[in-house]
Amino acid sequence: MGKCLIIGCGGVASVAIHKCVQNDEVFEEIMIASRTKSKCDALKEKLDGTSKTKISTAQVDADNVDELIALINDFKPDVVLNLALPYQDLTIMDACFATKTNYVDTANYEPEDTAKFEYKWQWAYRERFEEAGITALLGSGFDPGVTSVFAAYALKHEFDEINYIDILDCNAGDHGYPFATNFNPEINIREVSAKGSYWEDGHWVETEPMEIKRVYNFPEIGEKDMYLLHHEEIESLALNIPGIKRIRFFMTFGQSYLTHLKCLENVGMTSIEPIMYEGKEIIPLQFLKAVLPDPASLGPRTVGKTNIGCIFRGKKDGKDKTYYLYNVCDHQECYKEVGSQAVSYTTGVPAMIGAMMLMTGTWDKKGVYNIEEFDPDPFMDALNKWGLPWKESFDPELVD
Repeated sequence: MGKCLIIGCGGVASVAIHKCVQNDEVFEEIMIASRTKSKCDALKEKLDGTSKTKISTAQVDADNVDELIALINDFKPDVVLNLALPYQDLTIMDACFATKTNYVDTANYEPEDTAKFEYKWQWAYRERFEEAGITALLGSGFDPGVTSVFAAYALKHEFDEINYIDILDCNAGDHGYPFATNFNPEINIREVSAKGSYWEDGHWVETEPMEIKRVYNFPEIGEKDMYLLHHEEIESLALNIPGIKRIRFFMTFGQSYLTHLKCLENVGMTSIEPIMYEGKEIIPLQFLKAVLPDPASLGPRTVGKTNIGCIFRGKKDGKDKTYYLYNVCDHQECYKEVGSQAVSYTTGVPAMIGAMMLMTGTWDKKGVYNIEEFDPDPFMDALNKWGLPWKESFDPELVD
């Protein structure tokens, strides 16, 4: 069917690559490219011969547009799947535009120096991509990603209009460390220590970090504390889901995690402002990242489940209706299958599916689009097939 260039070789990329190789009818050839080629080579060695997919590797600096262009011109992929850092979205989009190549990512751009993530920088590429006859599919992870597809599916099949969405992200996994982050510590801590916000009546309402807390009884997991955060899919769903009055995003955190984080924050270790240390400039958060456990090492020791989904409230045939769509994923099962815990798995699987939607032409609109702007049905079918089966409830507990 086609060729896919995958940029990045961390936890999420590893899952997506495993899934591409399983899906060898579509992914005939993949190239894994990263700053550290040895990581790509190790993964290639592990997967070579397990399917018909032909795997090659390359070294690339994803901050360097010329290097990216040269690599794309050499490999000539049908799709570039960006699983590098969110700071690198724009350079990779520039290279895709220059080479007229389709683009997929899982997280929106954020500048390294402000910890402000929003879509405006990527949406600015719309006309250029349309004129070039290529597609950029933004946010094909789980949240953003599957949560947005859930919204499109709910609108298509269950509602005439959706008024309220609560996106709930619960990780009840236990890795046994007093403090560690389940994905890139830099991105994770920036996200959690930022101010929260939600969308209501056509505008953003800002909150202090962790100001709004709720307790929710998650199916298959039980009661957990969850906190309102700003999250990027709120921005696009507010535009793309008609009738919307409010969208909120909640994520669960254990008390130990929050206590450690508060302490690290209080002593300045989560700062992204450079400081001088022994005559050298360092960024405290990057130093903290270096001393924390590597998220990729948590796989074998993490037990428990994740539950991520959306509670929708709206109208169908003039009547009020509530609907809950969610996925439950088991850390140990994921590790057995692909050698990663569920946080990487729940992002890596949808990344592969998004690339597949473009490679097969199932989704074919030129320009820059968020994932909820396409027909959700083939994506929802693929979730069931490739390891993230979804469940639904028509009488869920609501978040007040």
